[in-house]
Amino acid sequence: MKWLLRKITNGLNHVSNYLVAFGPLGLFAIALLDSALIPLPGGPDAVMILLSTQRPAWMPFYALAATAGSVVGCLILYYISRRAGRRALERFPPQKQERVKALVDRYDVLSVLVASVLPPPFPFKLFVITAGVFRLSVLRFALAVAAGRAFRFFLEGFVAVRYGDRAKEVLAENYPTVGLSVAGVIVVIFVLRALLKRRKAGEQYSEQ
Repeated sequence: MKWLLRKITNGLNHVSNYLVAFGPLGLFAIALLDSALIPLPGGPDAVMILLSTQRPAWMPFYALAATAGSVVGCLILYYISRRAGRRALERFPPQKQERVKALVDRYDVLSVLVASVLPPPFPFKLFVITAGVFRLSVLRFALAVAAGRAFRFFLEGFVAVRYGDRAKEVLAENYPTVGLSVAGVIVVIFVLRALLKRRKAGEQYSEQ
């Protein structure tokens, strides 16, 4: 079994190294595979930092390619989960399933947006699978993933351009805090928006 796992890991390493040579297109493919439940060693985050450090002027193209690949990969996983139904959730512990389902029920695609911003080991794929199983709006789902991933990849690219070889260390030290802060701001904005809508609806009702 260990031999087989080592063989698979080595094979995935070769695939990842091969794709990196194709720049934005390779990063697109890596992000797609990673989001579609076939993670490659390092993943799109490490490749995003590497490529942006090597060619800073291309950073926006790398970020857009990674975002697009992640959205397409998430849509693939979304439709697979939608077709599979609750069976798609069987690989996750019941407690995690219940927590994520409660968040999706309460916050809809906002939960997907927040999850797409937060760094590993946050279980982002569980949110994607849950969105597919319970048939959230595919358009709003895709827009939420795109917004969250764009923020993440552009931030990684900015840090890579600014700090070069120290980018990984800087992100490791600061990204969890930044990600949680951004997630908190997003939640506050949506809560305030919902309260304003409710207040406006109440005023209109009282005027009638």
